[in-house]
Amino acid sequence: MKIVVGLGNFGDEYAYTFHNMGFLAVDCLSDRLHIKVKTRECSALTGVGSYQGEKIVLCKPLTYMNLSGRAVKELMAKYHAQPQDVIVLFDDIDLPRGTVRVRASGSGGTHNGMRNVVSENASENFPRVRIGIGRPPEHMPLADYVLHDVPKDERPALADAIERACDEVLKLF
Repeated sequence: MKIVVGLGNFGDEYAYTFHNMGFLAVDCLSDRLHIKVKTRECSALTGVGSYQGEKIVLCKPLTYMNLSGRAVKELMAKYHAQPQDVIVLFDDIDLPRGTVRVRASGSGGTHNGMRNVVSENASENFPRVRIGIGRPPEHMPLADYVLHDVPKDERPALADAIERACDEVLKLF
């Protein structure tokens, strides 16, 4: 079984922000796999289905980004999952915009949501798929940048990165 967690912030005001790449990737997987993500459980919205004969739980934490680890911990307990069974998708300012990188484990780096996942679960052994959003423009605070709507002319390039991130998730099965 795999639990696929997209990190982001719920609410219409955050729907197309740079910080919601994880949520958008879970939406993409939901469409591809025909799994509706609408059940409230474990501090998250979830959907359960299967892929290649393996159970999959798609998850969007309802805790806000910086407390995402709580939802991951609750889901792991409910589904009797180990860290290596959880795949986390999130935005990454340390990668050029549109870049996708996969790592089997590691620290949370500069991402507060991923740092909370690592901290709450006392493990760095979470596979993760990072979607590059690049650095903020000079003189723009980081929080303002990540919570800023993705400009409409840049959405196609990031949509392509989200599709590639979903491809990478499915390769992990």
